[in-house]
Amino acid sequence: MPKLRALLLLSLCFIIPAQAGLLEDDDARKQIKQLESRVLKLEDAVTQQTRSMLDLQGQIEAQNTEIRKLRGQNEETTHGLQDAEKRQKDFYVDLDTRLRHFESAEAAAKDAAAAAAKAPVAPVSADPSDPAPENRAFEAAYGLLKAGNHANAVKAFQEFLKKYPDSVQVPNANYWLGSAQLALKDYKGALNTYQGLLKEFPDTPKAADALLGIAGCQLGLKRSVAAHKTLKQLIAKYPTSEAAAKAKKLLAAAR
Repeated sequence: MPKLRALLLLSLCFIIPAQAGLLEDDDARKQIKQLESRVLKLEDAVTQQTRSMLDLQGQIEAQNTEIRKLRGQNEETTHGLQDAEKRQKDFYVDLDTRLRHFESAEAAAKDAAAAAAKAPVAPVSADPSDPAPENRAFEAAYGLLKAGNHANAVKAFQEFLKKYPDSVQVPNANYWLGSAQLALKDYKGALNTYQGLLKEFPDTPKAADALLGIAGCQLGLKRSVAAHKTLKQLIAKYPTSEAAAKAKKLLAAAR
């Protein structure tokens, strides 16, 4: 701006002598002041315009920074949702695998059932204090379960509980009955069996495993909130059990 003002004043120096014969000194000074005023106004206009452009540029930069920030947050949110969906999927895949582990021996179950049908029947002792018949009945039911013959295992355990209600094997029979029902996806039946076991025998060594079974039934019934609560209860009550370790993995996969 000072350079522009100097050039204008210099040009005035050449113009004024040329008009000296026509204009009075006062008129010349008046014209110079008018020109100086116009130059100052022009400088002010240019300064204001420059200032406005700089302000606009600053606003654009601020908006670009905000857009980049929002894009970063959007990417983080998207990644978080993807991770959550993956963990949820892994959780249900792992649970489904655990629920199906009893179904892997269906072919062996048929062979075992056929062999059991052909096996000779052991003589029944007339002595009511003889534990042999009771033990054979329990072992037969458990053998059906291990062979994958879950439907017949359910019937065998139910018959055992009906026939030997005072047996020391009643807690185990109830637990394995619930496992067979769970393998058949009879979630309501298995849930009732497990809950009845914990109510009648709260100190059974199978208590932690029964809680894990209850969580599996609740998930099968689409009761995810109740299942998570049961898993946390299992961890709190039996922290050193193998069932608690499995419960921790299931909860971690669901986060």
